[in-house]
Amino acid sequence: MPSTEIILTENVPGLGAEADVVKVRRGYARNYLLPRGKAYEVTPASLRELDNLKKKRAERETRELNEAEELSHRIGKLRVTFTLETGETGKAFGSITAQHEVQIKLHHNVTAQFSFQVKSAEKPKSERAAAEPTEKKHRSFFRRKKETK
Repeated sequence: MPSTEIILTENVPGLGAEADVVKVRRGYARNYLLPRGKAYEVTPASLRELDNLKKKRAERETRELNEAEELSHRIGKLRVTFTLETGETGKAFGSITAQHEVQIKLHHNVTAQFSFQVKSAEKPKSERAAAEPTEKKHRSFFRRKKETK
């Protein structure tokens, strides 16, 4: 199959990034990349424009890296608490683990640690029994009215 060289104007997954010179099949370039503006052909004039694309790419990458680092710092300071319905003993179900830190990949060079706590929505049965009074008066929901004769 005949191939051609093109210059990418934006990131194309599996092919390359902005300002990369890549070889692709002519049909792919002619039918997909060129009509959609994702690339243009290599010519002497386009090679001169390549420097401008490389500058734009470098600026974009530094901006994305700075934004990812800033977001990482904000996530690191964040503390979140979730309340969880528990069983009668006050323990969580088996799918809830003791690990409460999650690593988030924000950029290929930046990861953030997200910390959170899981707390029980109710007190355990033993603590509830100690907190409640020992005697309870039982009241019926429906009351009968006394008839007078």
